[in-house]
Amino acid sequence: MTDRTFLAIVLAAGEGTRMRSRLPKVLHEVGGRPMVAHAIAAARAAGATRVAAVVGPNADAVATVATKAGADEIFVQADRLGTAHAVLQARAAIAAGVDDVIVLYGDTPLVTPETIGEVRAKLAAGAAVVVLGFETETPTGYGRLLTEGDRLVAIREEKDATDAERRVRLCNSGIMGLSGAAALSLLEGIGNANAKGEYYLTDAVEIATARGLSAVAVTGAEEEFLGVNDRRQLATCEAVFQARRRAAALAAGVTLVAPDTVFFSADTELAADVVVEPNVVFGPGVKVASGARIRAFSHLEGATIGEGATIGPFARLRPGAEPGPNVHVGNFVEIKNGKVAEGAKVNHLTYIGDATIGPKANIGAGTITCNYDGFGKYLTEIGANAFVGSNSSLVAPVKIGDGAYVGSGSVVTKDVPADSLAVARGRQTMIEGWAKAFRARMTKAREKK
Repeated sequence: MTDRTFLAIVLAAGEGTRMRSRLPKVLHEVGGRPMVAHAIAAARAAGATRVAAVVGPNADAVATVATKAGADEIFVQADRLGTAHAVLQARAAIAAGVDDVIVLYGDTPLVTPETIGEVRAKLAAGAAVVVLGFETETPTGYGRLLTEGDRLVAIREEKDATDAERRVRLCNSGIMGLSGAAALSLLEGIGNANAKGEYYLTDAVEIATARGLSAVAVTGAEEEFLGVNDRRQLATCEAVFQARRRAAALAAGVTLVAPDTVFFSADTELAADVVVEPNVVFGPGVKVASGARIRAFSHLEGATIGEGATIGPFARLRPGAEPGPNVHVGNFVEIKNGKVAEGAKVNHLTYIGDATIGPKANIGAGTITCNYDGFGKYLTEIGANAFVGSNSSLVAPVKIGDGAYVGSGSVVTKDVPADSLAVARGRQTMIEGWAKAFRARMTKAREKK
């Protein structure tokens, strides 16, 4: 359907009072990504040529996130007068002319591009209205999709349904597709003669049927249409998202030693033959190349890991961390904005911040790059095959040349030339017999007490 234009309208104007949060509901995250961004990403992946987001008044934060996520236009619903009223705030985008219009929701983050594609297929086949539904054993609270053969004739809210209609298991997800040619006319035909005085998008079905236009339903998995109104539902969506990502990783050739203990972000990228040990968290922006091993209890965010690298256990990689091929980053090591070249080792109890480390360098336990002076950040450069002894402090800006050695316990404030040895600590002094005399003195003092 690449020859068909597709406008996605993402409704994101709800207040979300049941979330009990200062943060707008649609900005709460699933898989490290705001829910509204999930809806926009699904629309784009399904072929949307334009995306319009409808936000509430004074919702600059939602508009900013939606734009960053890929929305082309932002419309404001100043008065909340129902779903059809919300869609009509994007009138200008609809009127610009489009083949398919699909209404999505910023608090329904699990709908897949494939399911949106099924809606588009029905529109391409001539339907004027396509409603996404799902079969459930617990339909209470949902609107029911009433069908006659292949036709969808109405959406009946539970409070208005007969006993027979309440037994229907096909429920409304709220997501709807409209033929671009008929969309404005159908939307403008929706009235508000109901108890709440609101304009309901669901009325488009009966209006289309009355006009002799085709209305149909397509179904998806119930979990795709989980909406979020409170923290419990947010946690449920997170659990479904994580289960999907674990299954996808395993299918793509990634080994998850204990899948249920690994947590992904929406943009995590793991190549085939990556091994992930238990209790690993991938924050946003992580890419891991083939053959790498992420050991237990590690936390990664904004990091790019090279082929064959070993990370952890108990490692923390922060944004800008780039361990290259066959690098070893060991236990209780933190790297931030640091590039570690092929074969280098940073194995124990070390902080690397704002630094470059050359190939096959060795960074000893307890080493830190002192990159911040209270006002600015500075770079530490460590050359190829350099050896930094344990418990060293490298005060940036500073360069350690290729093949250079830094003696353990040094505080290095000046550049170290290639193949040199830098020792920056007090000279060791021995006082023969001091310890014996000290013990005797202290023992005598104790006896007097």
